[in-house]
Amino acid sequence: MYSSALAATSGKTTAYGSRLFVYEVAGLSQNTDNDSLDYPIRRSGSVFITVPYERMNQEMRRITRMGGRIVSIKPLDAETPLKPTSNRSSEAEVAQPQQSKSNPTEKKRKPMTQAKTKVPVNIYKPKDPFIGKCIENYPLVAEGGSGIVQHLTFDLSGGDLHYLEGQSIGIIPPGTDDNGKPHKLRLYSIASTRHGDKGDDKTVSLCVRQLEYQHPETNETVYGVCSTHLCNLEVGADVAITGPVGKEMLLPDDEDANIVMLATGTGIAPFRAFLWRMFFEKHEDYKFKGKSWLIFGVPYTANILYKDKLEEIETNYPDNFELTYAISREQKNSEGGRMYIQHRVAEQAEKLWTMLQDPKTHLYMCGLKGMESGIEEGLSPFAAKQGVEWSDFVKKLKKEHRWHVEVY
Repeated sequence: MYSSALAATSGKTTAYGSRLFVYEVAGLSQNTDNDSLDYPIRRSGSVFITVPYERMNQEMRRITRMGGRIVSIKPLDAETPLKPTSNRSSEAEVAQPQQSKSNPTEKKRKPMTQAKTKVPVNIYKPKDPFIGKCIENYPLVAEGGSGIVQHLTFDLSGGDLHYLEGQSIGIIPPGTDDNGKPHKLRLYSIASTRHGDKGDDKTVSLCVRQLEYQHPETNETVYGVCSTHLCNLEVGADVAITGPVGKEMLLPDDEDANIVMLATGTGIAPFRAFLWRMFFEKHEDYKFKGKSWLIFGVPYTANILYKDKLEEIETNYPDNFELTYAISREQKNSEGGRMYIQHRVAEQAEKLWTMLQDPKTHLYMCGLKGMESGIEEGLSPFAAKQGVEWSDFVKKLKKEHRWHVEVY
C-alpha cells in the first residue's frame, strides 16, 4: 500500500538511508489526503504503509493529518517492530496466498443457521486464506452508466467459511507490489445472505466497483489493484479469501425491527443481503414484519445496482419496504443543485426523525466517508427544532446499538 508513491529509496549511503520501513497505522479516515488511494480505508483495522528512511518524519506528519495513529514501525525486512504493537492480530498482515492446508474432513462445517447465536470472525486468516473459486462475474451497470461494477459469486465448498449479513471478507490479489512483497488484502462488504445466492450455504457474493483515478503527480490513469483483479476475474479462477470480519453492521434478529438503510454506490452490498433475507428467502426462524427503507444515492439511473430486484420488493411488499433514490446527475435538489443522499434525508427529516424515536428502529450507512456528515447535515436542523443536539442523539443511538456505520 502506498508503494507507488513512497517506495523509491533516497540513494543515501548511510545504514538506514537506503532502507524501507513499514508503519502499522490505525484509525485512518477517508479525506482529501488519501481519497486517491487504490483501496478503501475502513473505520477499523490496520493499514500498512511502506516508507523510505528519508521520508519517515514527513509521513508521520501526513498520517497525523489523516487522523491516524502509528501502532508500530519496523524495517521492511525485519520481524521485530521498533516499538511494541497491539496484541490483536492484524487483518492486513499477509503471506503469499496458498491453498489452505486445512483438511475438509477434519473440520466439520457449521450450518449457517447456527451462526445466528455466535458471530463468526477470522475463520481464515491472511497467512492461510481459503482458496475459493469464481462461479459468477457479471456487470451491474446498465448502458449509459458510469464506471464498472461487477457482481461476483465464489464457491466455498470444501471449507468452513461462514458469515452473517453485514460482515465483510478480505480478498488477497495475486502477485506482488512495487517492493516485491505480496499484496495486502482488501476488505469488501458481503452482498449475499448467510445462505448465499444459491441458497445452499456454499457461496459468498460481492459487489465490486473497479477503482480508477488520475495520479496527482503524473496525471496517468491508475486502476485499483484488487478491484481490477476482481472485475476481470474469469469464471473458474481461484480467489484467496480471508475472514469474515465485522460486527458493526449486523442485522438485528428482531423480526419487528425497522431498518433504515442509507447507501451510495457499492455501499448497497450489505443492504442487498438484508433485503434478500427479509423478502426473497423463506425462514422458519426469521419472518420480517417491520418496515425497511432504502435511500440509495447514485450518479445515473443506469447506476442503480440491482434495480429490478429492488423495485420488485417495492411492488410486492409496499407495507414493509420503501425505496428512495438520489440520482445526482439527473435530479435536482430544492436549491437547484445536484440531488445527493443528504438532500433526500433533509426532505424526509420529519419522517426519519419519527422513526428513530422508536427503540426498534436501526439506522445503517454504507458507502463513501462523506455520508456521515451528509446525514448530520440533513437531520441536525430538524433535531435542533425539537430541542435536541444531534451529536447527543447519535450518542444515544450508539449506546442503544441502533447506529451502524461502515464508510470508506
